[in-house]
Amino acid sequence: MASRDQHSQQQNQTRKVPLFPLLSLVCFVSIFLLISSIRKTSVPPRPHNASFEFQKTEGSNPSLRGGSCDYSDGSWIRSPDDPPRYDNTCKEIFKGWNCISSGKSNGRELLKWRWKPKGCDLPPFHPIRFLKMYRDTSIGFVGDSLNRNMFVSLFCSLKRVSSEVKKWRPAGADRGFTFLQSNLTLAYHRTNLLARYGRWSADANGGVLESLGYKEGYRVDVDIPDGTWAEALSFHDILIFNTGHWWWAPSKFDPTKSPMLFFEKGRPVVPPVLPDVGLDMVLKHMVMLIENRTKAGAIKFFRTQSPRHFEGGDWDQGGSCNRLNPLLVEQVEDLFSVKNNGTNVEARLVNQHLYKSLKGSSFQILNITHMSEFRADAHPSTAGGKKHDDCMHWCLPGLTDTWNDLFIKQLNVIKSRN
Repeated sequence: MASRDQHSQQQNQTRKVPLFPLLSLVCFVSIFLLISSIRKTSVPPRPHNASFEFQKTEGSNPSLRGGSCDYSDGSWIRSPDDPPRYDNTCKEIFKGWNCISSGKSNGRELLKWRWKPKGCDLPPFHPIRFLKMYRDTSIGFVGDSLNRNMFVSLFCSLKRVSSEVKKWRPAGADRGFTFLQSNLTLAYHRTNLLARYGRWSADANGGVLESLGYKEGYRVDVDIPDGTWAEALSFHDILIFNTGHWWWAPSKFDPTKSPMLFFEKGRPVVPPVLPDVGLDMVLKHMVMLIENRTKAGAIKFFRTQSPRHFEGGDWDQGGSCNRLNPLLVEQVEDLFSVKNNGTNVEARLVNQHLYKSLKGSSFQILNITHMSEFRADAHPSTAGGKKHDDCMHWCLPGLTDTWNDLFIKQLNVIKSRN
């Protein structure tokens, strides 16, 4: 009996397997399978341009992006045989932007590049066809000097094929022309902030801002449009808006000596807010006002921010833009990444505010930012005639010709649909 018990115990001992190694193996396999599953199901990181790829506002037709093609995403390719649309003799070109006449070393070379969207093409628009298609139409550019840059480009392209032009200033425009044979009007309405603004000084009798220590600054009425374009809404059939450059301009609105002081319904916003909050307030009111006051059937575009290319400091810190060729992809990211918070970061910051404010509106987004970020070679630079390098505006002929190609491409899609 004792011998059988002893034999049974020996059998049981031989069947026992150590538990710790087995449990360790199970845990390791489980963790490995879990990590593999997460990797397979996670969303891959989006490329830089997708982060700032502004889709059409809600309610607009995605076909405006050309079906499956995103015209704002692509690269610049050499195209030396493309004929010029116009030359440096166009009298409407501002002297500081006429890089050929000013002797900029690459003034002609910068024209030998063409924007090639991924998976499709963006050909130059046909000016004669455009004049026929938009007969009896009025187009208004509303914004800062970068919108004038674009306005001049379109005017010069059309003037080359239609010389009978009447010069006038419709609806309070800064500049305007009508092409008589087609009765097509182009006008530029200058406005820096879209909203009305002017100098503000403390009242001797005191007030809310005075009690907070403010002595002077700039009053910005966030709910009142600048008088230069208020009448444009009922006049133009097509409108292209922009704003942004003046909102990040401490040299013009010094936060200490001459801050932007925002007013709403005639009263100061208290506590005072920073310019980025003020921009949101202005965009909210202006988008609503434009939606309500434009003529029936009007087509409204908002152009995204035009990038600057100052390197080595800002415009008043010795910054320059001496490059002779478009930037590489990695160079673009170095200059414009919000994470890097560099000199030129304002372009992407402004676009974030624009996209948020335009969401749900009937505006079309004219996304020129990413294609323009590459073109550090296309600014007037030292040929701009200023005491500092002009790395903000664009040479003409030049980059804004491509902006108009994109604008007219989108416009033609809308017209064909209607």
